[in-house]
Amino acid sequence: MKKENVPLHPLPVRIWHWLNAVLVFLLIFTGIELRFTDIRIFSNYGFVVALHKYAGYLLALSFLFWIAAYRLTGGLASHYLVSVRDIQSLPSQVFFYLYKYFRGGPDPFSATAEARFNVLQKFAYSFIMFITMPVIIVSGIIFGNIMDLYGIVDQLGGLRVVDGIHVTAGYVFAIYLLVHLYMATLGKTVLSRTKAMFTGKREE
Repeated sequence: MKKENVPLHPLPVRIWHWLNAVLVFLLIFTGIELRFTDIRIFSNYGFVVALHKYAGYLLALSFLFWIAAYRLTGGLASHYLVSVRDIQSLPSQVFFYLYKYFRGGPDPFSATAEARFNVLQKFAYSFIMFITMPVIIVSGIIFGNIMDLYGIVDQLGGLRVVDGIHVTAGYVFAIYLLVHLYMATLGKTVLSRTKAMFTGKREE
């Protein structure tokens, strides 16, 4: 049977995805070294501090690029906001991931250019992009400019509070990344979903 390539991910979204992936990995590794000083990934601590800080600034720009990419290509609400129809599909999608996938059953959701994500993906991506991402960016900017923004730090409850917010968001990102990497292997083949993020098309 001839394979049909279904358009899925526009080029601006794919550029953002891989740029964001590099920055997130970099921030996690440098964040680990800053949090656990006995761990040495990079040799120079001052370099790690600067690398983490400026990678965070680039993450903020990447987030703005993500918004601009969806403004350009359209579909931000339809791809990320959960609808009544999505809620109705929730039981079958959960049952698929918990049971039917391991029995070789078909996925009840089929991604298209108009609807790229199933209901569980929408919940996860919306939480990460609309809540966790802004929190980690804003808290990181505040934490990286304590002297200039000390008034805000004080209003938020002090350095411990800002640090706790930033680190908690970092842990959420790390957990999400592990789940995301696992879920990316659940396509028709282990690499089919990753391939689609390079080509922009899914093989039907």
